[in-house]
Amino acid sequence: MHATQPKAWKGRGMEGWTARWYTRTRRNDIDDFRQEAKVVAKCLKNGSRVLEVAPGPGFFAIELAKLGEFQITGLDISRTLVEIATANAKHVGVTINFRQGNASEMPFPEGSFDFVYCSAAFKNFSEPAKALDEMHRVLRPGGEDRVLDL
Repeated sequence: MHATQPKAWKGRGMEGWTARWYTRTRRNDIDDFRQEAKVVAKCLKNGSRVLEVAPGPGFFAIELAKLGEFQITGLDISRTLVEIATANAKHVGVTINFRQGNASEMPFPEGSFDFVYCSAAFKNFSEPAKALDEMHRVLRPGGEDRVLDL
């Protein structure tokens, strides 16, 4: 018998119609994304390397990209949400590197980012402590993280 890897998320995955539905509902919160992006932008310098973990449709990252010259990466487990976020960023003319990947096994070297942001996602992670460890691993020494689990 083969040992199975735990799923990277709890419950049903955010693919296909579920991801599109989630995108439509989160669009209603765009003012909240804009406000939080303004708060975060004040903490950053131009050129800062920012990672958003579980960006979903990318609304926060897009609002942040509008406010400064930041190098923003989004890492999401959902292939569909990565596609949606990439299209959303392209539509408004900002450059963000959205990638598919597991928050518990990030494909980035240690110290890759100046700022790591994650909001309302930990309840969906199957290994939240491991994801938090990964966030700290990829954060440069002296960098800042912001975890909002609303």
